[in-house]
This record gives sequence, structure tokens and C-alpha cells, in this order.
Amino acid sequence: MNKVALITGSSRGIGKQIAIKLAKNGYNIVVNYVNKNEEVEKTIEELKQFGVEILEAQGDISNYEQSEKIVNSTIEKFGQIDVLVNNAGITKDMLIMRMKKEDFTKVIDVNLVGTFNITKNVIPHMMKKRTGRIINISSVVGISGNAGQCNYAASKAGIIGFTKSLAKELASRNILVNAVAPGFIETNMTDVLQENVKEEIKKQIPLKRIGKAEDVANAVYFLTSEESSYITGQVLQVDGGMLI
Repeated sequence: MNKVALITGSSRGIGKQIAIKLAKNGYNIVVNYVNKNEEVEKTIEELKQFGVEILEAQGDISNYEQSEKIVNSTIEKFGQIDVLVNNAGITKDMLIMRMKKEDFTKVIDVNLVGTFNITKNVIPHMMKKRTGRIINISSVVGISGNAGQCNYAASKAGIIGFTKSLAKELASRNILVNAVAPGFIETNMTDVLQENVKEEIKKQIPLKRIGKAEDVANAVYFLTSEESSYITGQVLQVDGGMLI
């Protein structure tokens, strides 16, 4: 029987590449998104090419009831969740002097509270099986901070603390919990940057290039594999050496 991976925010960007990497390696995939659109449909079709089962799980993870529904629909279809990747996230960048309260709250609700909502509902099923992998997508910004991203940095730093604490709680049940902290990665968010800005970013990175979503997906796949069976509570930076 194929293993099952639930990946939040998996219709595009890093989440999509994680879904593709796991599907290529025989995982049935639960694709989560908020709004159905052509991008979602394209992702679903791409994943089906790998001969695995795909479940569409529409829902806003910042809402606890919708998160519960996403997990319940996964269990109804597959009977198990072997891997949870908490990837869904948003940004609403602004210097704090100009940041609206609702923009701070919304980022925390999706990025951090959403991670709690899904994880809280997945854990009982993993505990019953006494095995599982939870990988939380943080960010180097959660480690170093970044001007204009107090809300985003706080949410991603919170995910790191959440990861370490949860790893201690679940280790006795053989459930491993780790975080991946990407640096600058080619996504829709970085596509809007001007070329001169991208060149300045590259100068800050020892490897002198912006990462690809596949780089993050490869790290996540490693953390789902047997080769990582003695690793828990860690933060794996995928940043080209940016924070050395």
C-alpha cells in the first residue's frame, strides 16, 4: 500500500514541487488549496501522471473546522496519513509603523495557527500507528529576521519553536518532527522582484544563485525517508549558505 502525504498549500510553488517529489516516489498525495482555479487543475493533472491517487482537499487552514474537515476527508479516503508537510503560508510585508493590525494577525493565523490546526488533527492518527513524519516549512527569516516582515518572521520563528516542542512530545511514538527553512527560492513571490534586486540578493548567498523549489522538495523528501530516522527537532536550512 502506498504511503499518504498531506501537503498544505500544495497547488503551486514549493508545495507543488514537494507534492511532485513525493508522488514520483510512490506517495498518494492530498493536495490542499483555498480556491479552485486553473493552476490547481494543472497541478492535479501533473500529479496523476505518476500513477498515484490524488485527493483534492479544499480548505482554509487558518480555520480550525476546515482543517478538521481536510484531515477527516483524507482518513476517509486513505485510512492513514504517513507524512504531513505544513507548507501553506502567506506574506503581507510592510514596515511595522505602517502595518495594519489585520495584516499582522492574518499572517500569524495562516502561517502559525494554521500549522497548529492541521497538526492537531493529524497527530491522533499518527499516534495510533505509532509512526509518522511531520515537516514544517519555516524560513531563514524566522532565524535572522528581516525589515518589513515582522509578521512573517514572527510566524516562521514560531514554527521553529513549535517544531522543537512537538518533536519532544511525539518522539516516544516514533513520530519525527522537523523543519525546513528555505532562503531565497524562485517562486511567485520572487518573480516580481526586479533583476537588479535579484542580483543584489545573489551577492549575499555564498553559492551565488537563488534556489529552486526542487531544492526544498529534495530536503523534505530526505526528512520523510528512512535515511533520516534518527533526526527529529531539527531545522534544515536550504539557503545556499546565506546564514553561515
